[in-house]
Amino acid sequence: MYSSKPNILQLVALLIEYDIKHIVVSPGSRNAPIVETIEQHPFFRCYTVVDERSAAFFALGLILKTGEAVAVCCTSGTALLNYSSAVAEAFYQQLPLVVISADRPQAWVGQMDGQTLPQATVFNTLVKQAVQLNESKTTEDTWYCNRLINEALTAATATEAGPVHINIALSEPLFDFESTQIPTERKVTAYQATQQACFPFLKPLLDSYTRCMLMIGQTDPHASLSDLLSKHLPTQQLVIVAENIANTRGKGIIYTIDDIIFALPKDEAETFAPEILITCEGHIVSKRFKEFIRQFPPKIHIHVSPSGKAPDLFQALTHTVQSAVEPFIDQLLTNRNNIETADYVALWHNQSQQINARATAYCSKLAYTDLQAMHLLFSKLPEGVALHLANSSTIRNAQLFNLPESTKVYCNRGTNGIDGSMSTAVGYAAIKDELSVLVIGDLSFFYDINALWNKYVTGNLRIVLLNNGCGEIFKRIHGLNQTHALNSHIAYQHHTSAQGWCESLAFTYLKATDTVSLKAGIATLLSQEMQIERPIILEVFTNDETNMETIRAYYKQLKQL
Repeated sequence: MYSSKPNILQLVALLIEYDIKHIVVSPGSRNAPIVETIEQHPFFRCYTVVDERSAAFFALGLILKTGEAVAVCCTSGTALLNYSSAVAEAFYQQLPLVVISADRPQAWVGQMDGQTLPQATVFNTLVKQAVQLNESKTTEDTWYCNRLINEALTAATATEAGPVHINIALSEPLFDFESTQIPTERKVTAYQATQQACFPFLKPLLDSYTRCMLMIGQTDPHASLSDLLSKHLPTQQLVIVAENIANTRGKGIIYTIDDIIFALPKDEAETFAPEILITCEGHIVSKRFKEFIRQFPPKIHIHVSPSGKAPDLFQALTHTVQSAVEPFIDQLLTNRNNIETADYVALWHNQSQQINARATAYCSKLAYTDLQAMHLLFSKLPEGVALHLANSSTIRNAQLFNLPESTKVYCNRGTNGIDGSMSTAVGYAAIKDELSVLVIGDLSFFYDINALWNKYVTGNLRIVLLNNGCGEIFKRIHGLNQTHALNSHIAYQHHTSAQGWCESLAFTYLKATDTVSLKAGIATLLSQEMQIERPIILEVFTNDETNMETIRAYYKQLKQL
């Protein structure tokens, strides 16, 4: 019989998956549920060494002899500190030592309770990874625990191995042994670029399913990736999706993922979900896409990155590949052939064409709103422009439009904050020669107004300020839009204009209050014929209620397919 603690069962299951069978244990009561569960399973070989300092060095000897990762397990309190010398030795010898320490519930640390100290961080820089496993109470807790264990064991057993620390919090009762079996846990398999054999391992997986999707996240302008995808377009064997911030263009790429997923009938949604999802590069804007994949998780999720690190964004990660993106995708598209994927690819492309046609027809008739301003601006962007997008409504609305292929798109999506969008655009324009256009909402603009108090502001910077008098995005959030403090304190309704600031800084200031003045303002804003030493700012005044009605109508008509 095994412990009933879910975090213990997950840990033991993944020790088995990673083939870590040698466990050196030291006596104690807090770690007894872990020791009992390990000792009862025939996979493991346990060694008992009373002195934790000696136990950890004993484990290093096992590693040197077997060439395998070895775990040590101790009780809570100062017992853990006795591992320090061996952990340091393992770190500098790059030996895969897995430290497992039982701990008291975190609420009791620092409260004069027995055998408690801040265990999770005691080894500081001497371990490759340190994780804290709290007790699981929800499905998200369970996923989080699985993710952390995978991250730690992957780090320990990587090509450049090293010690890791897994601190596991356990509350009383400790000695409940009612579980009859160890669960099956998801293991994340890591491949490295130096392992040229990774594709022979992956190919059977890739060939076992027909519904395969490649999702390209945020990246710098990436002409080589665009060229590579275009080369493979005639024999495309998978659905390729991206957003504007992916900076990857090509006729075979689907950009309207948010619209497509919104318009899917509930009874057809699962047929669009990939069985294999391959992700690369950075962040993804679409919340709908994230929720869609989490609702219908793929059988296989492979993330490719030069570092080998992978976010478990969809709670379904199964493989990581440490590789430059282009060579991996080239191998992927070259090797994935003779698979009956045409129906799945056609399904997405047919839906995309219908959605694009309906969206284009709707946008051609837009009333004067933020959406119309973005639609008219994007349709007039010159070749090679650098387009900077602020966060919140701006980046989300921008995903509704297809951009010219030569447009380079930038946005601070690392943490999605509003605080430095304009400063980043100013810094970019200060060095680059091409036209730089920033689209930004009013709260983001006024928050970062000091960006314009800068002697490096140049004439190649053009700013479209969408001023709807509030933080409109907060009014779109269900529940939040019912609060009494919405207008006054949350969305911060205001009547501020940028005109005074712009004129005091000797910028060219333009104002739009209707479609006619908007078109004229965009024409002047994008002009490259006249010599301009100072930036041009076009302030577009719109009504937040009209903006929201237009957005609602936009999505409503997408459903009418």
